[in-house]
Amino acid sequence: MTQDSTLALPGSKAPTGIDGFDELTGGGIPRGRITVLLGGPGTGKTVFSLQTLVRGALQGHEPGIFVAFEEDSRRIRENADSFGWDLPALERQHLFFLDAYVSPMHAVTGDFDLNGVLAQVAAKAEEIRARRIVFDGVDVLLALLDGPAAARRELHRLFEWLAARDLTALITAKVEGPDPLSAPQYGFLPFMADCVVLLQHGLRERVSVRGVRVLKYRGSGFAENEFPLTLTPGGVEVATYGKADLDHPVFQERIPTGIPRLDTMLGGGYYRGSSILATGAPGVAKTTLAGCLAQESCARGERVLFLSFDEPAAQIVRNLSSVGLTLDRWVQAGLLDIWSLRSEARGVEEHLIEIKRRVTAFEPAVLIVDPLSALAKSGGEVAAVDGSLRLLDFVKSRGITVLCTSLQESADPLAEQSALRVSTIADTWFHLSYHIRGGERNRALTIVKSRGMAHSNQVREMVLSSTGVTLADVYDAGGEVLMGTARWEKEEEARREARAAERAAARRTLELQRAEADLRTRMAALQHELDTFAAERKLLEMDGTADAAQRVRDAGRIAALRRADAVGDVGDVGDAGDADAAGDAA
Repeated sequence: MTQDSTLALPGSKAPTGIDGFDELTGGGIPRGRITVLLGGPGTGKTVFSLQTLVRGALQGHEPGIFVAFEEDSRRIRENADSFGWDLPALERQHLFFLDAYVSPMHAVTGDFDLNGVLAQVAAKAEEIRARRIVFDGVDVLLALLDGPAAARRELHRLFEWLAARDLTALITAKVEGPDPLSAPQYGFLPFMADCVVLLQHGLRERVSVRGVRVLKYRGSGFAENEFPLTLTPGGVEVATYGKADLDHPVFQERIPTGIPRLDTMLGGGYYRGSSILATGAPGVAKTTLAGCLAQESCARGERVLFLSFDEPAAQIVRNLSSVGLTLDRWVQAGLLDIWSLRSEARGVEEHLIEIKRRVTAFEPAVLIVDPLSALAKSGGEVAAVDGSLRLLDFVKSRGITVLCTSLQESADPLAEQSALRVSTIADTWFHLSYHIRGGERNRALTIVKSRGMAHSNQVREMVLSSTGVTLADVYDAGGEVLMGTARWEKEEEARREARAAERAAARRTLELQRAEADLRTRMAALQHELDTFAAERKLLEMDGTADAAQRVRDAGRIAALRRADAVGDVGDVGDAGDADAAGDAA
C-alpha cells in the first residue's frame, strides 16, 4: 500500500511529533498498540523513541514511561540535553525513567523473567496515568534468557501485558547484517507487532547516511520506500516531499534577469516563483548570471539568499565586482545574504535541513544555489538527486524564485545536460558553453527551454566587461554565428559602410542645395520679367502711345541687365564653393 491510500480513523494513531515520519504513516504509530523499532548501532533508535515520548507529553499531554534495558537512564538524560528537551521539567509530571539495565558482570541464576520489571512499570503507569511507554534495548534482555524458546515466552508475556493496558508502546531492538530481519534469536518479533519500523545507517561514497523504512503497519496504508533520516539539533527528522499533490503558487508577474538583452530574449524576464537552471562547464559565467539576478532583485528592495558551495562569500563579492556587480552594498543593506559552506562537510539531508531553516528565517524572494551539482559530493548521486528535487519543491511551494547552477561533466563543450537530472522540472533552462574559433575562446548562451513564454532560439555571445554583462548582436557568415574577433571585424565593416553612406549622403545633400538655389534664382528672374511684361501691357492699355511702351521696354532692359549681373555673381560663388570642396577633398 502507498501513502495516498492511508485512511486513518480518528484517534487510531498517535502522532510521534517527528517531522516527516507522521506523513509516511498517515498520522503516527498505532495508538494503543505495539510498534517495533529495529536498527543497528547509531541508527537513532533511542532518540526516535524518546522523542516520541517527549512530543506526546508536550503536544498531546500523554504521560510516558521510558524503560532502559541497555543504557543507564542518567546517560540517556545527558544525551537528550543536546536536543534542547527539558526532561527535568517533564519528569516532574509527564515522564518517568525506569532503569532495567543488567550489567554483564552480574551472574544470572535460576529462572529469569519480566514479572518484576512489569510490576514496577504497572505501578508507575497507574500513578502518572501513562498513555505511552518505551522498552529500549529489548535485545539485551533476550540475550540473558536461555534460548529462543525463553525469549519467545517473555516477549509474549510483554505483549500480553501491553495489550491489557491499552498503552501505545515502542519496543527497540538491535539488528545487523544485510538481512536484519533474519536474526534467529528474535526473528519472530516483527510478526507479533502491529507496526515495524527499520532504521539503517551506512556509508555512501564516504558520507554517513541514515534511512527509515516502514516494513509493516496493520490496518493502515503507509509509504513503503526508504526515506532519509537525519539527527538534527532538535532531534530526529525524516525527509519527505510533504504533500503528495503539487499545488505550488503560480504568478503572471515577470521579474528582470539583470541583463536587458536577456530579458528581450525571454520576452520580459523570468516568471516570479519559477525555477531557473543554468548549466555549463567551469568558467562559462554561471555564477555571473546568478549575480546579475541577485543585484537586480536587491535593487528592487527584495531579499536574496545566495547559497554558495565551496567558495567564500568575500571572494564571490570581489570576483563579481570585476563585471560591474556591486554586491557588497546589498550585503551591508541586509538585502543579500551570501552563505558559503563546504559541500562535503555534511550529508545531503543535513544540507537540506539547514537550507530550509535559513530560508524560513531569512524569507527571501529569490534563492540562488551555486552550484546545485555540489550536492553529489555529499552522499552520492542518488541522494543528491532526491535532495535537489525536494529542495526545489520546498522553495516553489513558498513562491520563491530559485536559480540553480549545475556543473557540466561532459567533455563535449556543446553538450546540454544536467548532472542531477533536475532539468525536467526546471521552468527555464540556460546552457552556457565555449565557442572556440580562430584561436579564441568565447562564451555563448542559449535558451534550451522556457515554459509558458515565447523565447529566442538564437545562440548569443555573452560579453563580460568592467561595465557589466551583455549579449552581443547576432552576426552570421555562411550559417555560422560569429563571435569574438570575427564578430568585431563584422561590426567594424558595418561601421565603415555606415560612415561611407553618411559621407555620400552629405555630398548629395550639398549638390541638391546648390541646384535648389540656382533654380530659385532663375525662377525669381523669370517672375520679374513676367511682371515687366504685365506692366508694359497695362500702360499700353491706359496710354496707347508708343512712347510709354518704349519707356517700359527700356526699364525692362535695364532690369534684365541687372539680373544678368546678379546671376553671374551667383555662378561665381558656386564655382568658388566647388573649388573649395575640391581642395578639401584633396
